Amino acid sequence: MPRSIRFGDYVQAITVDSEQVSYSKLMTRPLFDHLGNEVPQKPEKMRLGGIDAYRLLQPYLSVRFMEQAKAVVPLAAYLALFQLLVLNQSIRDSATLGLGLLAVMVGLMIFLEGLKLGLMPFGEIIGSKLPLKLPLVGVLFIAFLLGIGVTFAEPAIGALQVAGQIVDPKDAPYLYTLLNDRVDATVLVVGVGVGIAAVLGTMRFLYNWSLKPMIYLSLVPCVLLTAYAFVNPELRTMIGLAWDCGAVTTGPVTVPLVLALGIGVATAGGAGEGKLQGFGIVTLASLFPIMAVLGLAIFWQMTVPVETILAEAAAKQASLAAAAAATGPVDWWTVSPGLEVVGGIRAIVPLVIFLMIVLYLVLREKLPNAFIIYYGIFLSVLGMCVFSVGLTFGLSKLGDSAGGLVPGLFTAIEAMPNAPLYSAAVGIFIAALFAWILGFGATLAEPALNALGATVENLTNGSFKKSMLMYSVSFGVAIGIMLGIVKLIFDFDILYILIPGYTLGVVLTYLSTEEFVNVGWDSAGVTTGPVTVPLVLAMGLGFGKAVGAVEGFGILAAASICPIVSVLALGVYVQWKIKRENKQAQAEADAESRAVAMAGR
Repeated sequence: MPRSIRFGDYVQAITVDSEQVSYSKLMTRPLFDHLGNEVPQKPEKMRLGGIDAYRLLQPYLSVRFMEQAKAVVPLAAYLALFQLLVLNQSIRDSATLGLGLLAVMVGLMIFLEGLKLGLMPFGEIIGSKLPLKLPLVGVLFIAFLLGIGVTFAEPAIGALQVAGQIVDPKDAPYLYTLLNDRVDATVLVVGVGVGIAAVLGTMRFLYNWSLKPMIYLSLVPCVLLTAYAFVNPELRTMIGLAWDCGAVTTGPVTVPLVLALGIGVATAGGAGEGKLQGFGIVTLASLFPIMAVLGLAIFWQMTVPVETILAEAAAKQASLAAAAAATGPVDWWTVSPGLEVVGGIRAIVPLVIFLMIVLYLVLREKLPNAFIIYYGIFLSVLGMCVFSVGLTFGLSKLGDSAGGLVPGLFTAIEAMPNAPLYSAAVGIFIAALFAWILGFGATLAEPALNALGATVENLTNGSFKKSMLMYSVSFGVAIGIMLGIVKLIFDFDILYILIPGYTLGVVLTYLSTEEFVNVGWDSAGVTTGPVTVPLVLAMGLGFGKAVGAVEGFGILAAASICPIVSVLALGVYVQWKIKRENKQAQAEADAESRAVAMAGR
C-alpha cells in the first residue's frame, strides 16, 4: 500500500550524502580568438579521489556481488552445516575452500558484467546487421560458428574437465579419454551440437515453426544413439555423460548471445516479435549436444582400441609423477592456478576474435562505444580466469568433499572411520533427503528462474502464477537430483530414470498448448547455472567414487527432465482448470439468459 510521508522528510532523505555543485565549476572557462569567436576546447577528464570512486562504485558492486552471493552462500552453508552437524566431520582446507568460493562469486560478478558490456553488444549488432549484408545461408553459417564459440566460453564447461580427473581409465576407458586426452574434441562436438541448435532456433524464429515437432524429431536420434550405447558394454558408461552435457551448454553465455542473433535475424526478416519469441532455443541447445557426444563416443570406440587409451593414460600418469618428483622449476601455466588462468583466456579470446572478424571483415561495421565494449571484454576474460580458479579450489572441492562423505551415512568408507553412522534404510533416507533439499534450495535461489516466472505470468495473463512455476521447477529439480543420488546408491542404469521421464514428457507435450510446451521444456535450462552444474557434477562424482560406482554422471540429466515433467503437468492442470471455469461461467450465463427469457413471457 502507498505510504504518505511529509515533504520535509522526503527532502531530508534525498539530500543525505549529496552536495550541490555549480555548473560553471564543471565547465572550462571559455576561450576567444582575436576576432572574438569562441575557441572549441576539450574538457579535462574528471579526476576522482579514492573515496569518491568508492562511493560511486559501492552501491553498484554490492548489488552485483549479492546476486552471486545469494546463489553460492546458501549452498555452501548448507553443505558445510550438513558435514559438521549430520556427518560429524570437520571441513578440510576450510581457508582454501572459503577463498575459492569467494573467487567464484567475484569471478562470476566480473564475468557477467563483462558479458553485458562487451560480448552482448557484439551479439546484438551482428544479429541486427547480419541479415542486411548476407543471404540466409551465410547468416545461418555464422550462427553455427557462433554456437561453437560460445560453448567454449561457458563457465560450466570447465567442470567437465575437472570431472574427468576422477574417472578411472580401467573401469571406463572411453569415458576417461573423452574427458581427459580428447576433452577438446568433446567440447568441440558439444559446440557443434549447440551450433546446429542455433541454426534451427534461428529458422524457427524466422518461420514461426512449432516447437512440438522439433522436440519429437530431436528425441528420435537421441533415443536411437542411446539404445546403441546401452547394448554396447564399452559405451554404456557414456550415457550419463552425454545426457549431462545437455545441461552444461545452457548457461549465461550461450543463451543470450545465440538468442540475440536469432531474434535479430527474425526481426530483420519481418517475423515481428511474437509473445513466444525467444523460447525454444534452450531446449534445442540441450538436446543436440546429447547426439553429438554419443556420436563421438561411437566414433572413438570404432577407431581407438582400449589398449591405446590405457597406454595414453599410463603415460600421462607417469609424466605427472615425474613432474611431481622433479625439483627444478615448473612452467607456471601447467599447474594451478596458472592452468586455470590460461584456460580462461583460451575460452574467451577465440570467441572475441571470431566476433571481431564477423563485425569488421564480413559486415564492415564500426564498433559503437568501442572503449566500453573493449573494457567489457577485458572484464569477461578477467572474470572467467578468477571463476576458473574458484571452480577448482572452491565449488569442485566442496562438491567432491560433500559427495564423498554422504555415503558414510549408510555404508563404510575410508574417509570416515566411524561409518556407517546409521542403518542402511535410515542412512539412505537421510542421503536422499539431503539431495532433495539441495536441489530445491539451489533452484529456488537461481535468479534466472525468477525472471522466467515473471515472463510466464505475463504470457498466461496471470493464470500461471510466478510462484507456481518457481515451486514446480524447484520441486522437479529436487526430485531429479534425489533420483540421481538413489541411482548411484543402488547402481542401476540412468535409463530407468530417463525413459519414464521423457516418455511422460512427450505425452504431456502432446496434451499441452504451444505456450506451456515452450515454457516447460525451457525451464530445465534455468536450473543449470554456472554454480549448480559444477557443484552437482563434483558431488555426483565424489559420491560415485565413495560407493564404488564406475561413473557418477546422470544427476544433471535427471535434474533436467523432472522439472520439464512437473511444469508440463502443472500446465495441463491449469488448462483443465481454465476450461472448467469457462464452462461453469458459460453455464451460469446460459441459465441467467433462460431465466430472463422466462420472466419476460
